Amino acid sequence: MNKKILISLVAVLCAIGTRAQGVDDTMNPLITSMPSLSIAPDARAAGMGDLGVSTDADFNSQYWNPAKYAYMYSKGGITANYTPWLRKLVDGIDLAYLAGFYNFGELAGGVGISFTYFTMGDVTLTDGSGQVLPTTVRPNEWALDLSYFRKLHEYVSMSVAVRMLYSDLNNGVNVSTSGGSEMHPAITAAADIALYYRQPIDLPMGESHFALGFSLKNLGGKMTYDNAIYNFIPASMNIGATYELPFDKYNFLTLSVEANKMLVPSRFSKFAPDKVTGKYTQDEYSAINPAQGWFQSFADAPGGIKEEFNEVRWGVGLEYTYNRQFFARAGYSYENFYKGNRNYLTFGAGFHLSIVTLDVSYCVGLAASNPLDQTMRFTLGFDLAGIKDLVNNRK
Repeated sequence: MNKKILISLVAVLCAIGTRAQGVDDTMNPLITSMPSLSIAPDARAAGMGDLGVSTDADFNSQYWNPAKYAYMYSKGGITANYTPWLRKLVDGIDLAYLAGFYNFGELAGGVGISFTYFTMGDVTLTDGSGQVLPTTVRPNEWALDLSYFRKLHEYVSMSVAVRMLYSDLNNGVNVSTSGGSEMHPAITAAADIALYYRQPIDLPMGESHFALGFSLKNLGGKMTYDNAIYNFIPASMNIGATYELPFDKYNFLTLSVEANKMLVPSRFSKFAPDKVTGKYTQDEYSAINPAQGWFQSFADAPGGIKEEFNEVRWGVGLEYTYNRQFFARAGYSYENFYKGNRNYLTFGAGFHLSIVTLDVSYCVGLAASNPLDQTMRFTLGFDLAGIKDLVNNRK
């Protein structure tokens, strides 16, 4: 596989589900480097339509909104998540996500940490003439982040996070594979900021909760594999609302809605110098400053406000809870046809004890030949406080 094919694979992972480019000039998906950052890593969120910015706090809040940790029932916890990705297309593409947190208290706040690893399987390299090179590589991406969170008010919390990003398409084999420029790993850094509002509401059947979540994710530098082509990472703005309704002291139903707007400029853009094609050249696109791109992303779509609205990805999810121990979930995720067409239903289930949480989810693609179809995710979480209590009781 040559360099161009490797780079194309990364682009396809982000634009997955789109029709062939050039069929219709209204096809204008937002393609980024490190698309693995946009994959929901945990089974609970995946079972509710790939959303989580405003849902109740859980062990994987580090990915969605670390500010939620301030309302976590436990002082600390760790979780492991696994996703066999794109199994309908090819074997060997996997996503692993590890996360943990510890809350020192309301005044001191707490910290969260996570590590994401995404592998694209084994790839045999070829040179420009198609000759197989005596090298097999395993392209991979990973991200390591650290967050700080604390309550600002009884009902409001905030978090900030910093993240290191690494993407290596040649797996350290930094040679030209197609007669072009030499490839090397791409490295950059990013930051998140998030807010969470959660208020209890007294009802005759019990206490309900209403929550709002907001996050700006992956605000950082651009990535390059050859010091010539620079691409944006998947920066995004996420807004969500959640309402939990109790039927009695054992049964609860939670409804969540969420909107996701990529803060990435369009390649077909009203600001492109070439007004005939309306498209940036690769050099022009590479020269856009990251901060300029974030703000430009709100008003650059050639279709105007309608196309800007089409760039918003929507999700809605339901979660039924019995006795805070058994969970059943369902969700729907919608993306406009011309922006990726990743439309699918999700289903999930979970089980929680004082120490262990186990979740699983399943995706059913609605678009024709949707490679997200039949995707499963698995989550295993451990309550550190529960483990500590168990050990102390055995002494």
